[in-house]
Amino acid sequence: MKKKILVCDDNVDIADVLKIILEGGGYEVKVLNEGRNILKEVKQFNPNLLLLDIMLPGIDGKEISLKLKSDKETKKLPIIVISALNNPKQVAKEAGADGFIAKPFDMQTLLIKVNGCLGKQQAVLH
Repeated sequence: MKKKILVCDDNVDIADVLKIILEGGGYEVKVLNEGRNILKEVKQFNPNLLLLDIMLPGIDGKEISLKLKSDKETKKLPIIVISALNNPKQVAKEAGADGFIAKPFDMQTLLIKVNGCLGKQQAVLH
């Protein structure tokens, strides 16, 4: 059974690229382009990992991450924040996230971080 990743990024092009890369890495991927319904979607889709953009309209990724980490049902969900901010490592820490990926990113770095977070041994593109 494929591990599931929920991607939340308001940039449709980046979200599409993430989906293509991750599906090529053997994951089932669902994409959201806004954070408004993400809490409900996390509970319905039940992902193994959340890739979360920090800069989202309405509710930002930091707030989403903090909410998920404070909820007993979702607190163990690994979250990797994706950010073009100058200090993504600090932002990830403040958000209670498990890791970060700085934009722009390359495919191998993305898959290595995702695979590491999900316990896969290697990054393989199909």
